[in-house]
Amino acid sequence: MTDSALDKRIAQFANMAQADPENEMAHFSLGKALMEAGRVDEAADSFVKCTELAPQMSKAYQLAAEAFQKTGKTEMAVQFATRGFTIAAERGDLMPKNALADLLTSLGRDVPEVARKSGESGGDVSLLGGGGGGSAPKKYAGPIPEGAFVCQRTGKPGTRMARPPFKGPVGGWIQANISKETFDTWIAQGTKVINELRLDLSREQDEEVYDQHMREYLGIDDELLEKLRGKG
Repeated sequence: MTDSALDKRIAQFANMAQADPENEMAHFSLGKALMEAGRVDEAADSFVKCTELAPQMSKAYQLAAEAFQKTGKTEMAVQFATRGFTIAAERGDLMPKNALADLLTSLGRDVPEVARKSGESGGDVSLLGGGGGGSAPKKYAGPIPEGAFVCQRTGKPGTRMARPPFKGPVGGWIQANISKETFDTWIAQGTKVINELRLDLSREQDEEVYDQHMREYLGIDDELLEKLRGKG
């Protein structure tokens, strides 16, 4: 990506975060773009803000820890890596868990022993975006009725969609793992993405930006995406 294109993305995500300060996905996307531009200190601030808004987003802790490590702020890196590893281990977020374990080891620190919380759903996912209006839904702590459909994104009982939201393996995975209620919150969030980033979904590049935000929101990381597309 050219410098001018990257600067444009940074400006778009910065405007999105300013327009909706409680939108954790805007801060997350801004952090990633800033990291790509080598603006690591600013990226760390964005990822920290993301963890404050979405305390269960293990990937944000991972990237915050990596940013602090690059800027030489070792204790901050350890703090976020330790917390992020604990969250990732409890939720079953395998990619952030492994990355954070490697980071802690590289810093000469112990990797916490964490047991997966019983009764929680989870899978090979790493990004857990926020709910409608930008706030992250909390993990469901109540009893789950026997035979209920449990949303993998929230761990909360919900309504299973009658059909995939769109054709293809990703749509099939969403129907099998994501509740209608959670997908409806993405539709509201996706509208914000379109408006704030001025996306034209008739353009292939803009459509991919939209799809990337959707996957991040629903917890479809790159490894899972490759498996769904038959590459894993």
